[in-house]
Amino acid sequence: MGILRVIVVLAALAAVLGFGIPAAGADTFLLKAIHQAPPNDAKGIPRPTRGMTMAQVLKRFGPPLRKLPAVGTPPITRWKYKKYTVYFEDRYVIDSVVPYPYPPRRR
Repeated sequence: MGILRVIVVLAALAAVLGFGIPAAGADTFLLKAIHQAPPNDAKGIPRPTRGMTMAQVLKRFGPPLRKLPAVGTPPITRWKYKKYTVYFEDRYVIDSVVPYPYPPRRR
């Protein structure tokens, strides 16, 4: 019974030390990416907002460089523009993402 307890303790310690550090690094990277994202306005990178329809996006931002086919259920479609990608669920925007690393901010 003593050896089993040692193995369990060592396994728990390895999990905490081995997997906890990369997760913390990923969290830090994600938070940094979120906080450094360019604003969605004239000073940053204007892009579609949640709830816009495909027709509204086309009218306001023009045609994308590339339309990727829908995948899954509900259908998720991606439109790639020069500085961002727009994600649609069915025909509505769910997010617009600027790839990281971000271009330099204009001041």
